[in-house]
Amino acid sequence: MRAYIERVLTRLVQINSFNPTLAPGSPGEREAAEFVATEMRALGCQVQLVGGDRPSVIATLKGTGVGRSLMLNGHIDTVGVEAMAEPFSGRIDDGKLYGRGAYDMKASVVASMAAMRELAKAPPAGDVVLAAVADEEYASAGTEEVLRHCVTDGAVCTEPTSLKTCLAHKGFAWISVTTHGLAAHGSRFELGIDANMKMGRFLAKLDLLEQELRRRTPHRWVGPPSLHAATLNGGQGLSTYSDRCVLQIERRTIPGESIDQVMAEIKALGEADVELIFAREPFEVSQDAAIVQAIRAAGGGDYFGDTPWMDSALLSAAGIECVVIGPHGAGAHAAVEWVDLESTVRLGEILRDAAINYCHS
Repeated sequence: MRAYIERVLTRLVQINSFNPTLAPGSPGEREAAEFVATEMRALGCQVQLVGGDRPSVIATLKGTGVGRSLMLNGHIDTVGVEAMAEPFSGRIDDGKLYGRGAYDMKASVVASMAAMRELAKAPPAGDVVLAAVADEEYASAGTEEVLRHCVTDGAVCTEPTSLKTCLAHKGFAWISVTTHGLAAHGSRFELGIDANMKMGRFLAKLDLLEQELRRRTPHRWVGPPSLHAATLNGGQGLSTYSDRCVLQIERRTIPGESIDQVMAEIKALGEADVELIFAREPFEVSQDAAIVQAIRAAGGGDYFGDTPWMDSALLSAAGIECVVIGPHGAGAHAAVEWVDLESTVRLGEILRDAAINYCHS
């Protein structure tokens, strides 16, 4: 398994799959998707490319009978390569493979491919599906598209976890807040209404809410909810009263919170127009779920909760019982990114053994 992982991961890291939504003109995921599709066809999988110009791969290893189906999910898009000396080298040094996407998360995709390769020698009763998806780094359009074509009984989202078993993560809401004033010359206080001052009063109340959120009863795995004032833009010149000020907030949610609740709390802070820009739900799975037990029986590490949002939330919302486990490494979105090869091999073994257990049931 190790030789296969080293070969395939080196090549996949050498393919530039920078998400073009993050930087228009970037090549996107097609070459990476076609590479994965070719590898999976060679194993005898049924392969679909879905999603048009930015394809995701659905590769299905058909089972031999009636058993639960399992999806191994990982993304092939990456963030940018600014300040990286060798972003596409795939260099191996001291058991680490370097390059953009090595850790986040092409190693996980390749570990899933390696597991499929092993399973193809003696397929389990149920189907096993590899979903190598586009666009996770921006809006997760890839997993959304995959779910229009394929829904399984269980899933493993293979985001990096250093081989620990992730049972929960936070969601988020992006919220726009606008205060309105009246533009006037800076010398005419009797005419002007300062939208920035209005926003200042709103921000003071938002600060109190932020402190209160962190005092709430924390979730067992992911801790308390939180928020931060992400961007602030108001005013057109030093001698003009601001007629408009716009604040953008990111609110991180925990399992059990609703977006309606989040929006009501923000709207209650004062006189402002409050608009939801985008939101993703948090994720949680019971440690008694069959897929969790299959991962643990296969050697998955201790239970924990993570804070970043992942595609596991979309899989869970589709009615698929899902757990998160991935390899060890460092440097996601950073200037130096690497993945530990031994943990990648171990991930492939865990995924293989978990699929055998889960899909024979």
